[in-house]
Amino acid sequence: MNIIVVEYDPNWKNEYLKEEHAIKEILHGVFVNSFHVGSTSVPNLKAKPIIDILLVVNDINELDAYSVQFENLGYEVMGEFGIKGRRYFRKGGDNRTHQIHAFQYDNIQEIERHLSFRDYLRQSPEICKEYGELKRKLADQYPTDIDGYGDGKDDFVKKIEKEALKWHWTTR
Repeated sequence: MNIIVVEYDPNWKNEYLKEEHAIKEILHGVFVNSFHVGSTSVPNLKAKPIIDILLVVNDINELDAYSVQFENLGYEVMGEFGIKGRRYFRKGGDNRTHQIHAFQYDNIQEIERHLSFRDYLRQSPEICKEYGELKRKLADQYPTDIDGYGDGKDDFVKKIEKEALKWHWTTR
């Protein structure tokens, strides 16, 4: 996979909405909600141009019955892919365009983690800028090494996730 970090593109929101519509069309009775998350959901944040979708469903095990429908939308069905209770789907192969992180409605820890991180970055321009610069630097350093890129972000992301969750609970 080639790792390219680009300037924020306002069209990413439309790309998300188009994909959300297609997902809703196939998930009758299972769909609860979906959210645009990840770096493409944060205005002015540099990002890999991959639309991250947080999908919330009634029953995570029932989602497995929709594998063919996801494949028909162009997704690879990856199962839990390292996170218990998740279903992961990715689209675009080595030039990934979308990825879905699906959780059951009561997996509050994972759902809140994603949403709090997004919302915290949206209201923190200085942290957003710092994160974007880190990602750009890591993409230059690891242009084809997704593990090196991810490992380089790990400490920063974990620190910001903690701050974001505390912020989330103090702003309610």
